[in-house]
Amino acid sequence: MSGVDWASLMLVCILGAASPGPSLLVILAATRHGGRSGGLAAAIGHGLGVFIYALSAAIGLSIILTYYAGLFYGVQLA
Repeated sequence: MSGVDWASLMLVCILGAASPGPSLLVILAATRHGGRSGGLAAAIGHGLGVFIYALSAAIGLSIILTYYAGLFYGVQLA
């Protein structure tokens, strides 16, 4: 990937992390019920979960692109 591709990917990730959503409500609820330590645990757990999900999705897509290009093309058409 070129530098421009990495920069656009980083921008999308930053915008996604900066925008509040349902996960913010989960972190706030954990903080309210468990205090600061509960909020930190929920935030770290959420961050790790999103990282594992994104890594799995990227690896899965790279495998599909590498070994099953026709399947990927069919999904794009659908």
